[in-house]
Amino acid sequence: MTETIVGGAYRYVYPRVLSIAGSDSGGGAGIQADLKTFAALGCYGMTAITALTAQNTLGVRSIHGVPPQMLRDQIDAVVEDIGLEAVKIGMLHAPDIVQTVADAIDRHALKTVVLDPVMVATSGAVLIDNPAIAVLVRELFPRATVVTPNLDEAALLVGRPLASERDMEVAAHELLAMGARAVLLKGGHLAGDGVSDLLLTSSGASHWMRASRIATNNTHGTGCTLSSAIAAHLALGASLLEAVQAARAFVRGALEAGAEVRTGGGGGPLNHGYAPVAMRLKPLR
Repeated sequence: MTETIVGGAYRYVYPRVLSIAGSDSGGGAGIQADLKTFAALGCYGMTAITALTAQNTLGVRSIHGVPPQMLRDQIDAVVEDIGLEAVKIGMLHAPDIVQTVADAIDRHALKTVVLDPVMVATSGAVLIDNPAIAVLVRELFPRATVVTPNLDEAALLVGRPLASERDMEVAAHELLAMGARAVLLKGGHLAGDGVSDLLLTSSGASHWMRASRIATNNTHGTGCTLSSAIAAHLALGASLLEAVQAARAFVRGALEAGAEVRTGGGGGPLNHGYAPVAMRLKPLR
């Protein structure tokens, strides 16, 4: 990229993050939440849409999957021209879609991948075929930098409910045994006034992160926002632990800023734009 332009030569690139996920017509989760998060953190967001959903704050009405070839073309078009520093993966509803993403990771040698194994919407709607779960574990867990399930998703993966921090710790080790290189197990669904998240890496490093619970019904898209914020901070050069800590801080700020805002008749979204930063610039090498 040394083409001469008016006023001089290209000197910078934006920190670039690709979201491979489903579209949320209500704007609170999925691709839409990811793009808002990338922009708020000063990154350039790109998308490869896996499925269209008709949904709002009350629930999901229907899901229309994108053909695998179309998904492949979206990923290839973005990576081959614009490039990227990190990838966030969200809703993958079918086995062939999971395989398409795994193949793209290998084809483009993508190194920084945040996998949010989206399986069940906040409303309770199932967002993934059962056969796709096994393929997701086999093909994407080993390829991801970190996997970020919530308690319901982790319970589905390990085959039993999780009701305590001890349950979380045991489950996180089991997820590592399934091939994950690092696991951020989110404990927001545990009972109590606090929220506990556990980051466990294959090196054995264990980091508990605890905070008080924010009183709000506006939590739609929290998981999508957290995983995309982690990807954004990784793209900005943070370590995994630094990225997780910064992403949790961003989500808490967005929850607090949007706690008293009404958007629709159900669980509303976070306030992603509560403290936006200017687009970052990275020196062009």
